[in-house]
Amino acid sequence: MLELAARLRGLSRDSLAAALHSREFDPSAVRDLFDLAEAVLAPDSIDHIVGRLDRRRLAVLAAAIELAADGDTTSGAVQSALVHHGASAELSEATSELLDALTELLLVVRIGERVHVPSSVIARVAPRLGGELPAVAELASPAPPVLVVNDQVDRTLLDRRAAETAYATVAATAEVLAALGTQPARELAKGGLALPDSKRLAEASGTALDALPRLFHRADEAGLVVREGAFWLESELGASWSLKSAEGRWRRLAECWRDRIPEPLRELVTRRSESLTASTLRDDVRWFYPAGGRWLDDGIERLVDEAEALGLAVAGEPAPTALLVLAGDFDRAAARLSAHFPAQVDRVYLQHDLSIVSPGPLEPSLDARLRGFADVEGRDLASTYRVSAASVNRGLAAGESADSILDFLRRLSLTGIPQPLAYLVGEASARFGSLRVSVADEADAPARSAIRSDDEQLVRTLAVDQSLAPIGLRQTGPHRLLSRFTPEVVFWALSDARYPVAAEDSSGNIIRLRRHHLAQVPDPAPKADPIEALLDLVLAEGEAGATEQAWLARQLEAAARAKETLTVTVRMPGGDTADYLLAPASVANGRLRARDRKADIERTLPLSAIAAVSPAPAGA
Repeated sequence: MLELAARLRGLSRDSLAAALHSREFDPSAVRDLFDLAEAVLAPDSIDHIVGRLDRRRLAVLAAAIELAADGDTTSGAVQSALVHHGASAELSEATSELLDALTELLLVVRIGERVHVPSSVIARVAPRLGGELPAVAELASPAPPVLVVNDQVDRTLLDRRAAETAYATVAATAEVLAALGTQPARELAKGGLALPDSKRLAEASGTALDALPRLFHRADEAGLVVREGAFWLESELGASWSLKSAEGRWRRLAECWRDRIPEPLRELVTRRSESLTASTLRDDVRWFYPAGGRWLDDGIERLVDEAEALGLAVAGEPAPTALLVLAGDFDRAAARLSAHFPAQVDRVYLQHDLSIVSPGPLEPSLDARLRGFADVEGRDLASTYRVSAASVNRGLAAGESADSILDFLRRLSLTGIPQPLAYLVGEASARFGSLRVSVADEADAPARSAIRSDDEQLVRTLAVDQSLAPIGLRQTGPHRLLSRFTPEVVFWALSDARYPVAAEDSSGNIIRLRRHHLAQVPDPAPKADPIEALLDLVLAEGEAGATEQAWLARQLEAAARAKETLTVTVRMPGGDTADYLLAPASVANGRLRARDRKADIERTLPLSAIAAVSPAPAGA
């Protein structure tokens, strides 16, 4: 630990920060460099970083540990050991570079050619070699060859299959967002969506119920949906995503997929050929990271299983676009995949039965406008919408007018506007507002909303309509009803029940309500970097006690706590120095009390007389 503490003391702030960010430990328990050395040598911290070593670095570490049984070793000795175990010329020549990498990760301490492996690292790694981990000879063996197939096979069919799956995923995600815009989905206290909402979203998106959680989780990771309290809603980012082309939608999902794959895995996969199957890829990844644990399994699962849904793999076979995405070339990947997407259309067929048929995927902006006053009946490459009095009333409530609806349909239609459709829009517009919802008067408390209409028969119908029982309507006159719910809740309940309802303010003016509520993604709270805070403390402590005597005292205190034996160099009265093999017991009042291992006596020395301390020789 003393060697590592000295190494930490000599690092720049940036180098120390980089090393600590690669480790896993509790920064709150660290007060000085010795506490920090103990923290990074804790078993969990060592296991964390060793599990992320690739095979070459692990081979060099294992060789150094093998040699460290007889004390510190040298870079040349490690290189010779690797050659003895059959390492390739490439690995043996990179020994010095790899030792530097291990030094930066605080797994070894290198001073010139001398290499010191802390005993804590040896204790965690050595027992696993040849068992849980490959032996040194196996680690040093050359990499298996990468299979390359030069069969000139036309992969167009693979691209088409991948594009078909990717487009289906994008379309299903868009339908989930549209369904959330109409009605939020409730999150259960134990986690997961409520079953009624899951069934509704699965039906809307054409997704199997058991496949919906993964689809929804993918949308959550991409920031397309946001949870507010107990409900999930479409986010502002999701709304803008829905207006993008299929290519733009896919690209966003692919970027999020890549960002969540550990960078070492990305680099590894891009060196492989397209011909590898998933099982071979899994074997290759595990060979390259022999100590990998949960992080590796999770990364492989996302790499392979999640890739299927985005058209980056087909039946376990990586698709050509997968390597482009992993390499960060999203432009080429999106262009290659979207070339096989169905072409979007901007015109539709209006039918006399009030249905609207789109001969292909309708452009997102046109689709969003059409959904405002028409209901989706079928979603496929050819989509079907239906216009009804209730759907037109919904559009009017959101700000449309009969003229704006008909003008939009006229520009969109390949067949003109059928008379039944024009009549329906006109009639719905004429009836719109015959039923008004507003805020109830204070005298009507506890009622919160009031409904009025000049049509007495319509008011009586509302009072006995069992479908409206949940909002508890109470008739207080021939033209008036009250409800304890807010005007917005009452308005949408009446709209869903297909009544020609409008919302009004206190002056009787019609106001426009939008059901599509978007959730804002909250700005992440600024989070202090615990490593930076730790460095502020440790480096400040170092400056406050930067004298050599203070540093010497901390080394001796740490050795006393760890019950370590040290070689202590003492200045003698004549100017000479003498080395003692001492086991420190305590440091107080500027003096060291220690047990002399050779003479088997207790010695007390002033700290000012101690020139240096170093680890005891092996076997001492």
